[in-house]
Amino acid sequence: MSENTLVPVERIESAILVIRGHRVILDKDLAALYEVTTGNLNKAVARNLERFPDDFMFQLSADEMKNLIFHFGTSSWGGTRKPARAFTEQGVAMLSSVLRSTRAVHVNIEIMRAFVRLRQMLQQNADLAHKLAALEQKYDAQFKIVFDAIRELMTPPVKPKRRIGFGGGDAQ
Repeated sequence: MSENTLVPVERIESAILVIRGHRVILDKDLAALYEVTTGNLNKAVARNLERFPDDFMFQLSADEMKNLIFHFGTSSWGGTRKPARAFTEQGVAMLSSVLRSTRAVHVNIEIMRAFVRLRQMLQQNADLAHKLAALEQKYDAQFKIVFDAIRELMTPPVKPKRRIGFGGGDAQ
């Protein structure tokens, strides 16, 4: 983390989820980044709903909430009474005008940079895949192994599943 950064880039990037085909950050994660309560963040949004059209922010359905709780575990979700709000990149940008704190402005700058980095990485990967497909068509089957190896290197690594319980041997 650089001296000018309030929040580690990894923390922001790990908060970006894809829901309904949009890259979003949930209200509870934004509240943690801004160092405000989720309730206060949502009150500020509720007072300014006209600034948050559906392409800036949407509320998760009950099924989406169940899926997130199942995916991330119940301990981090506590007893939420209302479905979470999901903010798109534009919605996050609008939050800085609603929250009006210096921290919100600076954190938003870091979040915008994270969204831009994510778009650049996706574009670079798409460009590389396109170039690889063109080369593969151009050359014969003797290079198939090389192309397959390159594709394998381009695939993000699968995170190993953590074992739950005590270590010390395989229980069977």
